Amino acid sequence: MLREIVLDTETTGTDARNGDRLIEIGCVELINHVQTGKFYHQLINPQRAVSEGAFAVHGISDAMLADKPVFADVVDAFVAFCGDARLVIHNAPFDVGFLNMEFARLGPAAPKAIPLEDVVDTLLLARRKHPGAANNLDALCNRYGVDTTRRVKHGALLDAQILAEVYVELLGGKQTSLGLSIAEPVESVARAAAADSGPAGPRPMRSRLTEAERLRHGSFVESLGTNAVWREYLEP
Repeated sequence: MLREIVLDTETTGTDARNGDRLIEIGCVELINHVQTGKFYHQLINPQRAVSEGAFAVHGISDAMLADKPVFADVVDAFVAFCGDARLVIHNAPFDVGFLNMEFARLGPAAPKAIPLEDVVDTLLLARRKHPGAANNLDALCNRYGVDTTRRVKHGALLDAQILAEVYVELLGGKQTSLGLSIAEPVESVARAAAADSGPAGPRPMRSRLTEAERLRHGSFVESLGTNAVWREYLEP
């Protein structure tokens, strides 16, 4: 069983090294590339003001964060949710940089820093698959037909859910979902899985690639080498 956590954050600004802080974390669980309905979401009091530029992006104000817990009070729940799953992040250096900076503020008892090389960066995957094209999340949603009508402003949980859909497309096509909304209980996931009479593991995916895209995709897979970790997940 492959367990992955698709993660997104929102922040007070763009520079973690210059004092900007996390204000929101959103995570979505994937099992064998299928969203299970299990998620983690937390607003965080950054103990500093949100910049005007950041507020314009996500719409989260200082007043909305004033009564929220600080990072030190939520870190255990966040780490427990992620467990030993692989993280999937778009533009991973940004989010990992903020997370590791928050960890560092906690002192000796802090969780270990997240190694960037252990994170799946969907921006890098997209750049390899679509060289020269726009590969921000909005552009990828447009390319793959992922619905973004719910997305008026950036938000960590919604962006993580949308990224999970984009990630599966980057791996070759949509998996059959369990038919669950993001807010359904985890118990529903277990019942749905138990009721499935098909074989265990991920089901075959119907490709949406054109022939030209298939050829470029094949070249991309070959460039990863014979021992690439992604080879077992990507369509030949």
